[in-house]
Amino acid sequence: MNYTCTLASAPHQAARTGTPAARPSRRRNTLAALRSIIASWRARAYFRRDLKRMSETNPHLIDDIGLTREQAEEEISKLPFWQR
Repeated sequence: MNYTCTLASAPHQAARTGTPAARPSRRRNTLAALRSIIASWRARAYFRRDLKRMSETNPHLIDDIGLTREQAEEEISKLPFWQR
């Protein structure tokens, strides 16, 4: 008797989205996206802290970066309450 195997081979299974071999790739993409989001949050927080410091020490520099005083205050108000 000659039986043929109709199951997919290992390389084909790894290419399918439902197999365990495909999950780490998606997880890596998710982690990369999460790291990117956190990095952008940090950059915004640093910018807001610097803007607050600039508005207190050298308010004339706010005009130099192209913001109005109202825009700067609005951006500074987005800081957490313990940093305002």
